[in-house]
Amino acid sequence: MVFLTALILAWKNLTTKVLAVDPFAGCSPASSGSPSINTALGCIPVRVDDFMTWFLPKVFGIAGGISFLLMVYGFILMSTSGGDPKKAQGAQETVTSAITGLLVSIFALFLLRLIAVNILHIPGIN
Repeated sequence: MVFLTALILAWKNLTTKVLAVDPFAGCSPASSGSPSINTALGCIPVRVDDFMTWFLPKVFGIAGGISFLLMVYGFILMSTSGGDPKKAQGAQETVTSAITGLLVSIFALFLLRLIAVNILHIPGIN
């Protein structure tokens, strides 16, 4: 009987309290004054043009960081190959792939800016 009473009181307590959090609370508006949503990654803008200016530098920064780490890994593999031609070839392919990935990322950024900014004149992408 005591367990049933405690369960009913707990259910009443849960149904009367608001468990949701306002996602817009604690975020200052972006530079253009648009609202932002507070997440674990920080305040993410809601409007598409503000979101793209927030998102693109992060994506290309992560791509550059991964490329750098792969180059360092390839150089470590190359220095520890010990004269083995197969290991040296694998390390060289790792470094070449990392450099190729970095160049593709830079070229994608160039194409995005060319098409979005210069040709289509999409606002908010600089």
